[in-house]
Amino acid sequence: MKIFCILLLSVYTLPFISLNSYAADIWVAVNGNDNNTGTKNSPKRTIAAALRQARELRRLNDPSITNGVHIIVEDDEYVLDEPLFIRPEDSGTASSPTIIENAPGAKPVISGGVAIANWKKVSVPITGLPKEAQGKLWEAPIPETGSSPLLFRQLWVNGNKAIRARESDTDEGMNRILSLDKQKQEIWIPVPASGLPKYPGQMEMVIHQMWAIANLRVKSIMIDGNKARLTFYQPESKIEFEHPWPAPVIDKEHKMNGNSAFYLTNSLSFLNKSGEWYEDMKADKVYYWPRKGENLANAKVIAPSLEKLVQVNGTMERPVSYVFFKGISFEYTTWLRPSQQGHVPLQAGMYLLDAYKLKVKGTPEKSGLENQAWVGRPPAAVELAYVNHTGFESCTFTHLASTALDYTRGTHDDEIKGNLFKDIGGTGIQVGVFSDEGFEAHLPYNPPDLREVCTNEYIENNLVVDATNEDWGCLGISAGYVKGIRIEHNEVCDVSYSGINVGWGWTKAANAMSDNIIRANKVHHYAKHMYDVAGIYTLSAQLNSIIDSNYVDSIYKVSYAHDPQHWFYLYTDEGSSYFTVKNNWCPSEKFLKNANGPGNVWENNGPMVAEHIKNAAGLQTSYKYLLNGIKVNTDYQPINH
Repeated sequence: MKIFCILLLSVYTLPFISLNSYAADIWVAVNGNDNNTGTKNSPKRTIAAALRQARELRRLNDPSITNGVHIIVEDDEYVLDEPLFIRPEDSGTASSPTIIENAPGAKPVISGGVAIANWKKVSVPITGLPKEAQGKLWEAPIPETGSSPLLFRQLWVNGNKAIRARESDTDEGMNRILSLDKQKQEIWIPVPASGLPKYPGQMEMVIHQMWAIANLRVKSIMIDGNKARLTFYQPESKIEFEHPWPAPVIDKEHKMNGNSAFYLTNSLSFLNKSGEWYEDMKADKVYYWPRKGENLANAKVIAPSLEKLVQVNGTMERPVSYVFFKGISFEYTTWLRPSQQGHVPLQAGMYLLDAYKLKVKGTPEKSGLENQAWVGRPPAAVELAYVNHTGFESCTFTHLASTALDYTRGTHDDEIKGNLFKDIGGTGIQVGVFSDEGFEAHLPYNPPDLREVCTNEYIENNLVVDATNEDWGCLGISAGYVKGIRIEHNEVCDVSYSGINVGWGWTKAANAMSDNIIRANKVHHYAKHMYDVAGIYTLSAQLNSIIDSNYVDSIYKVSYAHDPQHWFYLYTDEGSSYFTVKNNWCPSEKFLKNANGPGNVWENNGPMVAEHIKNAAGLQTSYKYLLNGIKVNTDYQPINH
């Protein structure tokens, strides 16, 4: 606190915001009260109330804000009922920023989770439960949000992610689809050894489709001997059977690696091992089989409630500026689209709204185009639009079901530095426009007002680990149409698909992208589930862009991949143009240059790169503490190279 004064007036007391507290430091603590003054001894209860106090200080031009406003958050968990919303009125300036930061030594958590309590061991047989699980389960009532039971797709027990009950206990144990009928919109599968219920209930099917997955809600099951026919709900059924890329693989001519693998999930009949759970919406109960050492009588069991924790929204003319987060953890978000509408992505987690093969090829912009697609964007735990000079430093993003941090559009000169991204269902860090819902995905994005384009964004010294563990087709770090982005000295590992992606659009045409730099990053242990993959991947023309001095290694072996050899260290995909690719270390020269445009220069990439370049990639010395306690490939999955 810089200054504190009270003026006693003979007629009335002025509002405390303007005069009662000249504090540039506003404190927040879980035992505080939002009616408090915001001093260390009289803290606010919520960050939202502290932001309002800061907003009023700025509105009234209080002299205490001359050197900035610090919202100082004490240790503990701050559970939100709604996302924290930051507006243009919350903006600071270069000399007077607003900084939301941890108190010295504190590790505050902003959470969207709901505790599940009142667990008891089930003492009676449960109809439909496998016999090996009978007598092993615990149950608790589903918590309510408002007047409705909470729908959720993830569960964490003492900070460890539990497994939504599934029919194949391991990914390597997944079965393959037998056939599909596009007209009837049905898929035939082998009946698993554990059998299938007569009615699907809340069952879902997850299909491995080349470089993306599909989540389909099962509508009906018809068993015929040792095989079963599944149909699905709309809208995902129509999209799944009409969209050409990436489609489920039927390998009749044995040119690939067999038909697409799949697993079934979210049925009580699949709950057959410890660590699995099932939410029975009809019975209003959650069932869980504890892992060894877990005691549900005193365990901390969290289900996510919110899809977004923080939303920072300005406008083109009134952006949010100079607002920063430091030393804050963002935890426990949900991802509900697959439960409500299914989820059939095109690429990078961007889900299809409509897609189909063209009977006659070509559009005015692309004469050889043989399909069209329109996509939506998954939610992010922390999402920003129309902002500049904002940032996240020394923060932790964990236990999140979809994207962790997303700068969507209209942003510039922001910094993401020294953060840990761990246990992320979708993409870790995402920046830039991909395709708006009304903008066909193959069109080159080049808006007349370039303020729409995410420009001069800095992503450096972040660790992204165990991301993409829900949507396997997402990325560690993903950028769409961006200009002047710098992705430097990050480490990305244990991801299901590619490590770092820059670009969108599959086009050689002029577009908004240029001057992008991917430098000195370390990408390893990637392609955990999907192929057509690379440590570093690009799309479309990007004038004056550089991929330089990166380290790429350790591609997972995936027995069920559509093409077991279709993995790469560096991959410049369709339309990639005007890149300089140099001095990138990898164990061999396994690269793909697919339908590239002009102007690409490749120099000195592979095992011959100097040792000092190899060793300098990844987190710089002062950020290596982020690796403390991090374990990679805990399942001992085989490695290609």
